[in-house]
Amino acid sequence: MMTLRIALSGEASARDYPIVIGDRVLWESRCFLVEACPSRRVVVVSDDRVWGLHGGVLATLLTQWGFVFEPVIVPEGEQSKSLTCLAFLYNAFCGFRLRRDDTVIAFGGGVVGDLAGFGAATFLRGVPFVQIPTTLMAQVDSGVGGKVAVNLPQGKNLAGCFYQPRLVVADVSLLETLDKRDWDSGMAEAVKYAALGDDGLGEIFREPVAESDLTRIVWLCCAAKGRFVMEDELDQGVRALLNFGHTFAHALETFYGYGTYRHGEAVARGMLIASEVGSRLGVSVPGTGAALKGMLDNAGIEGRLTENVDEGVLDFLPLIQADKKNPGGVEAVDEVALVLLRELGDAYVHKIRYEDLVEVFANSRSGLVVDRCLT
Repeated sequence: MMTLRIALSGEASARDYPIVIGDRVLWESRCFLVEACPSRRVVVVSDDRVWGLHGGVLATLLTQWGFVFEPVIVPEGEQSKSLTCLAFLYNAFCGFRLRRDDTVIAFGGGVVGDLAGFGAATFLRGVPFVQIPTTLMAQVDSGVGGKVAVNLPQGKNLAGCFYQPRLVVADVSLLETLDKRDWDSGMAEAVKYAALGDDGLGEIFREPVAESDLTRIVWLCCAAKGRFVMEDELDQGVRALLNFGHTFAHALETFYGYGTYRHGEAVARGMLIASEVGSRLGVSVPGTGAALKGMLDNAGIEGRLTENVDEGVLDFLPLIQADKKNPGGVEAVDEVALVLLRELGDAYVHKIRYEDLVEVFANSRSGLVVDRCLT
């Protein structure tokens, strides 16, 4: 078992929390859960697939440890990150008579974590919240840092807030049931941290990833995410660099319909598009995109990297005007903010007029090399 601590105020604070990482650490997490859930009354939010695979284990452990709990199950998939499912959670919380000293446990991937976290943040003006992520993407990225949200028809994650968990339990044994697409989705997020300059991850992705690397990958990603969060919890500065690939990814997910792409699949494609933008604007060192593609290949991410998708980019490009990180907010704006790479390990926020970004793609028909990552 390995433990990281997210320190949000410089000194010991009630808002600081541990991240517990390792193989079968869920079975060893009693003391952490008791500290995070002092009333021992919890609502467990999960999806139907995860609960069917792992719910019996968690239910047994909670019963053995003296917890009173109620499972609340939502459908698997991005479609559950909705106002409809959020209302379903509120009704379940009311039925359980959830109190301010009770706890909401998110037991699932990024969708469940975002949905349950936003529900916990807004019910009774905030109840304690614990993350037990069951996908690689959630363990390496979304389960840490306190961003919680639901989607709106107009765009991804537009209704949300910052709400830190009391505890994160990242048990890599829960990843054994992931399918290939969910595995690739998580690996793409891990590659993002390598591209942003984490030396340990950069070393791992120089060669094809081995199964023995998994726990170290989760640890290094959580440590990297934690450094960004501790320096810039509310995303006003350096944490914005974690948006690398995400501006294009969110537009992709919205355009093709939530669930068509796994989030990390869209991020993989978004990072490659961003690297191409940097190349075409002349701000990236030659070979940066190829090096990024090499890391994605070494992560084992499947996909065809030779398809000319310029037309597709121009189709979904208008949706990036609604990205919440743009200088003008979610209204249609003249200027957009993109995270680009000068080279691997050197990212920055590049502001560009929307019409100029369109020209980047409209003026080239040589074939934009990106990865649809869909099987």
